[in-house]
Amino acid sequence: MASNRQVRVEVAWASPERQVLKSLTIPASSTVRDALEASGLLDEVPEIDLAIADVGVFSERRCLTDLVRDGERIEVYRPLIADPKEVRRQRAGQHRPGKRKKDR
Repeated sequence: MASNRQVRVEVAWASPERQVLKSLTIPASSTVRDALEASGLLDEVPEIDLAIADVGVFSERRCLTDLVRDGERIEVYRPLIADPKEVRRQRAGQHRPGKRKKDR
């Protein structure tokens, strides 16, 4: 016997210029990929390439094949433009006039 149970999810994507948030109801057996495709987000934002984009639910990475649960927000992440570790190293290496290390 097939289940007709449905779940409500949101799909989110953002760039510095624009945010897209879509709410939809899909079958409970849907995957993250199914939700993204059903939302129309991939047509609306053609620069999203699921072959390389990271996705997650509430800031935790997920696979496109993971099943969605009721109430989840599926997020599509943009690639980083700078390595955060490298940025911190560069900042730490800069001499800041007027600032001294405390004497120990």
